[in-house]
Amino acid sequence: MVEHPSVVLKESGFRAVIEPDRFVPGSFQLVVDGTPQSHVNIDDPTQLFFEYVARMGHVIDLIGDPGEPITAVHLGAGALTLPRYIAATRPGSRQQVVELESDLVDLVRENLPLPRSAQIRVRHGDAREVVGKFPPGLRGSVDLLIIDIFSGARTPAHVTSLEFYRSAVSLLAPDGIVLVNIADGPPLTFARGQVATLGAAVKHVSALAETQVLKGRRFGNVVLVGSNAALPLDWLPRLLASGPHPAKAVAGAELETFAAGASIVTDATAVPSPPPARSIFQTGTRRD
Repeated sequence: MVEHPSVVLKESGFRAVIEPDRFVPGSFQLVVDGTPQSHVNIDDPTQLFFEYVARMGHVIDLIGDPGEPITAVHLGAGALTLPRYIAATRPGSRQQVVELESDLVDLVRENLPLPRSAQIRVRHGDAREVVGKFPPGLRGSVDLLIIDIFSGARTPAHVTSLEFYRSAVSLLAPDGIVLVNIADGPPLTFARGQVATLGAAVKHVSALAETQVLKGRRFGNVVLVGSNAALPLDWLPRLLASGPHPAKAVAGAELETFAAGASIVTDATAVPSPPPARSIFQTGTRRD
């Protein structure tokens, strides 16, 4: 039996493994505690395999002018899929990544090395604590903030509250974009609460997901897009047309209906995201 590169993470105790993709040459998958967390194509970092990551990539492509360098902050590292994507599609971008599990970063860097030209700085520590310690000059200057924080298959409670979101989005430039990855299943209680909470931290929010997920019919990922500047609604048809299919985008009155009755999450009420059924991963059907 082939031994894949792995490490037991000191903070969580979960095992992280880098497995080659048997079907896509040059590609690898990062699995943590049995949960597929990242997919990287070393030969072509512009290829985004997981559905929710592809949707994030489409939003990133619409920021500013095509190919224009941006300033990006990533809370949660995984296998650094999106930092690699930005480095490839927007050369010269300045990026900072925050990751609690330093062992995970070491595993990824050793086995899936970053391009030498990429301007990516990794900060180690809890995302909420590190955000509070960012230099004052960074606040108000970030074009893109990505919040994709998981411990195994769940998002920790302390990075789901209004207090956390307000601190994090203070990094954004006036027209900056925040992308939040949420995992939830029927009846989407967690996702609705996160829509309400992010909506209390920024002025405009939309949600992107596979159609059946947003209808509350199966477990999956929902990408929230937020900004203090108006989100151009002409983005939505282009985002949907870009795939993956089938896809649904929710904004405006429809999103208000989606989140109706959901309470804003505070530090006092925050809970981790719900765990998916283990069978979702064991059967190999979950690729988002």
